[in-house]
Amino acid sequence: CKELQAQVQEDCLPLPLFIAVDQEGGRIVRLQAPFTVPPAAADLGETCSPEEVYLWFSRIAEELKSVGINMNLAPVLDINTNPANPVIGDRSFGFDPQRVSLLGRAAIQALQDHGIVSVGKHFPGHGDTYLDSHLALPKVDHSEERLRMVELKPFQEAIVTGVSGIMTAHVVYNHLDPKHPATLSPRIIKEILRKELGFSRLVLSDDLEMKAIEHHYSLDRAAVLAVKAGVDILLICHSPEKQELVYRGLLKAIEEGEISMGELDEAVTRILKGKECL
Repeated sequence: CKELQAQVQEDCLPLPLFIAVDQEGGRIVRLQAPFTVPPAAADLGETCSPEEVYLWFSRIAEELKSVGINMNLAPVLDINTNPANPVIGDRSFGFDPQRVSLLGRAAIQALQDHGIVSVGKHFPGHGDTYLDSHLALPKVDHSEERLRMVELKPFQEAIVTGVSGIMTAHVVYNHLDPKHPATLSPRIIKEILRKELGFSRLVLSDDLEMKAIEHHYSLDRAAVLAVKAGVDILLICHSPEKQELVYRGLLKAIEEGEISMGELDEAVTRILKGKECL
């Protein structure tokens, strides 16, 4: 991490790199012992006060910062309303929107109070799916009213708290946008997240190499659609060749005017602002 940041300084770039990791606790921790491995969010949700959650995530933040990581793709703000959900489960603080909101806010505050960029996920909610978006494209058929009363609540509270980033879900919400997963949906990102909820900070995609995207779109096309929908940072987490493919696809879309310079400037401005506190 130090070598990467030193390279940025050598290239005379004004702000550091984002270096991110999934350090949620429980079964989703990229840094194992001797790093602290907190209990799963579900266990924290059952037994811990907001103050105790704050302490757990403060410890995570301190350890990440000590090794040069400045962004945590956490906490999970999904609500575990479906016991058969194959991907969220104990990664959620629970099934009660108020409880998830309260503990989510504590986790966000702890990370950001200690200089780590917190990214809440997976907007607008992955808790009530029957499929794992790593493997397939899930769909949620809840009404818009139900989504606003339940799934969106923790994200609304996170925005009030000042969360630095929100990650989108590779999930189709039939009553919000039946044609596109949230990551590629202007209706969900630009209209609901940006305009209605007033979120002005970073929007990140989940990994575009997940099968929910790759089985339905070419990666370069998905990247263009995501940027046009309002995503600022695209995650391609495994393949340098696919990163290159996406980069060239974006350049072509900009050169041909499909992505406007205005859209690009807005995303870059949000990224630069997000780095100012690092």
